[in-house]
Amino acid sequence: MIAAAVQLTSTEDRARNLREAMRWIDEAHRRGAGFVALPENVDLMGSEEAKIAGAEAVDGPTFQAFAARAKALGIWVLAGTLAERASPGRIFNTSVLYDPEGAAAAVYRKVHLFDVDLADGVRYRESRVVESGRELVVAEAGFGRVGLSICYDLRFPELFRALAQKGAEILAVPSAFTLHTGKDHWEVLLRARAIENTAYVIAPAQVGRHGAGRTTYGNAMIVDPWGAVIARCSDGPGICLAELSPEVLLRVRRELPSLGHRRVGVSGSFSDTDRG
Repeated sequence: MIAAAVQLTSTEDRARNLREAMRWIDEAHRRGAGFVALPENVDLMGSEEAKIAGAEAVDGPTFQAFAARAKALGIWVLAGTLAERASPGRIFNTSVLYDPEGAAAAVYRKVHLFDVDLADGVRYRESRVVESGRELVVAEAGFGRVGLSICYDLRFPELFRALAQKGAEILAVPSAFTLHTGKDHWEVLLRARAIENTAYVIAPAQVGRHGAGRTTYGNAMIVDPWGAVIARCSDGPGICLAELSPEVLLRVRRELPSLGHRRVGVSGSFSDTDRG
């Protein structure tokens, strides 16, 4: 399977953002990709008010536009992420994996919300309008089992270990990493999650200036189970492609069977069988 990670510079112009997303899906397909992953906030990078106003049900027209593109091209498409309507005045940050028939193979709502005060003086409070998801999601795709996550989730290794224990072989991390954190942490964290879980990581990303003082790091990439970066986007919107090889995955997991050697559970307790 050839996978593509898409890099975008989304703004508050939703119509333009969707045109750009579809253009890069088409280009990735033209270049042989059977799995195309899009970044966080693919539909809109803007104010909280704009996100709430544009939020839809998970079967709404924007979600269905990605479903239709997946079906038309006969490929897997990760629409990650779109604003899903939640309780009044609130949304979920939602990623949907569509199969080649346009059906939703998996729906994941971001669990860890980005509430931070950075050293550059920028403050983020995602929880003001976004509700936290409550489910871990692994989807059986035709090319492997895909574990879903979103951006800030990347900093919580226990989530990814839980996905691996549920059978994930490919970890998807659609993101809009800030420039301030991305330059030091983005690649390190992606490679660590790949190495720890002996899994492919596909990380589409937002890049550049989005208005209202928001700047993202970009560097969308694909990492193999050994932790090597096998594809990376250059500066600006675009795509990077790499092969997701089941042979490579099996070889690495055979050489380094660390998932089978785990003694400490996510809760921090030892299992009875591991205590000896």
